[in-house]
Amino acid sequence: MDSDGQYEQRVVWAVVGTGIGPLLLAATRDGLVNVVFHATGAARDRALERLAARLGTEPVEAPASPLLAEAVRQVEAYFAGRRRDFDLPLDWSLISGFNREVLRALAAGVPFGSVVGYGDLAGRVGQPGAAQAVGTAMGANPLPVVVPCHRVVGSDGGIGGFGGVETKRRLLTLEGVLPEPLF
Repeated sequence: MDSDGQYEQRVVWAVVGTGIGPLLLAATRDGLVNVVFHATGAARDRALERLAARLGTEPVEAPASPLLAEAVRQVEAYFAGRRRDFDLPLDWSLISGFNREVLRALAAGVPFGSVVGYGDLAGRVGQPGAAQAVGTAMGANPLPVVVPCHRVVGSDGGIGGFGGVETKRRLLTLEGVLPEPLF
């Protein structure tokens, strides 16, 4: 607690190697708060600066922290093919409104190995004409992979481009939605 008797916000982070490159995982006392792709060098530093600005405290590197241990374990198991879904407390404080509603619907209703269209997901949250807004929510997702925006695809059969097309393709291949490349 701080001098006013309030609980101080604490943010811890670690970088985990995965089949799609290094992921930065950050957590608060409320749960996993951020997952960042390509988390090396300048990209990692920018992500940590954004977290500090948004959450009002400097993130601390703490790979052994109890706040992160389960998230790290589950992410590693997912990429090793031993886990199909995540069972983690999530801190939704980096997203609000429609975007939060869409991401919660995605996390709860689109299981491993399946996909949903942007328009279909918009309909699930009662906004059937909001496919573009769903795309914006996917781009703003602070918890990619764990909140599986890679499972949202275009109605034309295209996979879209969150986090980069190749990253999305690899995640969908890992989940068996797409075939393994021949070469």
